[in-house]
Order: sequence, then C-alpha cells, then structure tokens
Amino acid sequence: MQGRASSPAWDGPTIVLVGLMGVGKSTVGRRLAQRLGLPFVDADVEIEAAAGMTIAEIFDRFGEPYFRDGERRVIQRLIDGTPKVVATGGGAFINDDTRGLILAAATAVWLDASPAVLAERVKRRDTRPLLRNRDPHQVLTELAERRNPLYALAPIHVASHKAPHENTVAAILRAIGR
Repeated sequence: MQGRASSPAWDGPTIVLVGLMGVGKSTVGRRLAQRLGLPFVDADVEIEAAAGMTIAEIFDRFGEPYFRDGERRVIQRLIDGTPKVVATGGGAFINDDTRGLILAAATAVWLDASPAVLAERVKRRDTRPLLRNRDPHQVLTELAERRNPLYALAPIHVASHKAPHENTVAAILRAIGR
C-alpha cells in the first residue's frame, strides 16, 4: 500500500473509485487519499503483484473470466474494514460479486466522463487489453452504454471533466461531507 498520513481525516468505510478506464481513478485516488490522510491502493497494481504478471499478460494467458475472479479476490482483501482509498479497474464494478462486495463494505464513488474525454486520456498509453487494435472512442462509447447503468448503482456520482484532477477530488470531498 502506498502513502499514509499520521492521523486520518476520514474514519468512514473504505472509499472505492469505480468507472471506465481513463476517468482518473488512480490519479484522483492518490490525491483523495492524501487529502483524507488515508492509504491509497490501486487494485490493478495489487492484482499484478499477486499474479506476478501484468494485467495484459493475465488476459492473454488466461482470459477475462480468470482475471475477473482474481480481481474480485484482491478487492475483497482490500476492503478489510481499514479505511483507505481504492482505485479499481474499469470492469471491476461490472462483476456482480465484486460489485456486491463493494456496495456492502465500502463507499463506492462513480467517476464519470464522456467517451470523448476518456478517449483523449487513454490514447497516451498502450496498456489496456480492451483497446488493443481498436478505436478508443468507439470502444469507450460501447462500454459506457453497457456499464454506466451498473456504475450508476454507486451511491456517489461525480463527473470528471476535461479539467484538473483536483476539481474531481474537491467534488468527491464535498459529496462525502468533507
């Protein structure tokens, strides 16, 4: 786990950031954790450490169902009752079991952005298995159509615009009453 301040400013449940790839869950999560005096954990980093391979390698070697099962187990371990901020992968909250775990034991925050904003952000890195050799805007539009109704089950919804991530952090802090 990365970063911990001495006295937490948040003693509520773990805050879990959900949303499509590129919405800023990791970047916003790090900043939010710092502002709240909590540890930050990127679930994808924890999955890679547990598996000893990258997410792309897990997808290539074992397929998405295998990855989602490992993702669920890692997230279950991370939501252990100790307050922290957790950034999840874009598909984590779509899995019924994983979503149930998050909703039962954490505060889920849906970070939402338009497919155009997301496509602009994700084109900078070629590490996302679902985007390989495909048009990012088209893929993200299709994913948003399928996934947004499930992300909407998160009790907190924060829009992420083409603006500094600090604006999104401030919106989350307002939404949780900080």
